[in-house]
Amino acid sequence: MKLAFSTNAYTNYTLPEAVRRIADHGYAGVELLGDAPHAYFPEFGADDEAALVDALEGADIAVSNVNANTAMGYYADAPETAFFEPSVINPDPDLRAWRVDYTKRAVDLAEATGAPAVCLASGAPLPGTLPDEAYEHLLSSLDDILDYAEPRGVDVGIEFEPELLVECTDEALDLIDDVGRNGLGINLDLGHSAVYGEQLRETVEKAAGHITGVHLEDIAGGVRGKHYHLVPGDGDLDFAEAFAALDDVGYDGFVTLELYTYPDRPDEAARRAFEALERYV
Repeated sequence: MKLAFSTNAYTNYTLPEAVRRIADHGYAGVELLGDAPHAYFPEFGADDEAALVDALEGADIAVSNVNANTAMGYYADAPETAFFEPSVINPDPDLRAWRVDYTKRAVDLAEATGAPAVCLASGAPLPGTLPDEAYEHLLSSLDDILDYAEPRGVDVGIEFEPELLVECTDEALDLIDDVGRNGLGINLDLGHSAVYGEQLRETVEKAAGHITGVHLEDIAGGVRGKHYHLVPGDGDLDFAEAFAALDDVGYDGFVTLELYTYPDRPDEAARRAFEALERYV
C-alpha cells in the first residue's frame, strides 16, 4: 500500500502548487479534486492539463484517483444542500446528462495522468423523487459512464456516504451486482463506514476484490461518530486495524487522506497525517 493525499485540502492553492506541496510531505500519490477551484471540467482546458502534468512529472508523484464526487463549480453561489448536485440521479434528464458528461471528463483526466480510477457519489434523492426511481437513474447513468471508462482502462469507484442513495457497504455491493460491469467498484471511505456504524475490518473484508481506492480520515466518536474529517490521531478510529485488514485482503493500492476540512492549514494536516500513518505502509 502507498499513501496519497487529496488536493481538496488545498483549495487556497492552484492545482499544480497543491501537487508540489503534497509531494514535499513524502506522499507517493496525489488525488486530484475534479471540481472548483482545481479541475472543474467545463473550465479546465489544455493549458491547465499541461501545467498539471508538468507538476506531476516535476514532483515525481503518481495520481491515486480523480475525485469527481462533487461539482460545486456549477453554481455561482452554491447552497449547502447542493453539495452533490447536479447528481447522476437528478430527476431532470438534462441535468443528469450534464453530470454523466462531467464524470466522463474526469475519466479523461484520469487517463491523461495515469490515474487508475475516478470516484463518484450517488447523490441523494431530491424531494419528489422516490428512491426506486432514483436508483433506476443511477443504473442508467453508470452504464453510460462505464461504456466510456472501461475502454480507457479507468475504473469507476462508487463512494458511499450516510444519507445518500448509496450509503453503506452492502448497498454499494448490491449496486455492483445490479450493474454487472467489471469496471465498477467501491472507493472505500473508511470514515464513512465508521459514521454509518460499520466495523472497519468487516467493511474491508466485504469489499475485498471490489476496492478501486481507499479514502481515510479520522472520526471523533469512532463507530457512529460525527461525520467530520479529522487528522489521524485526532479522533478514535483504529488505524492499525484498518491497515491490517487491508493487508489481509491483499489490497496494494493507494490509501488517500481526504482532509478537505483543513483549507487554512493543509500543510500541517498533510504533515501530521503522514507522520501518523507512514508506519503502516
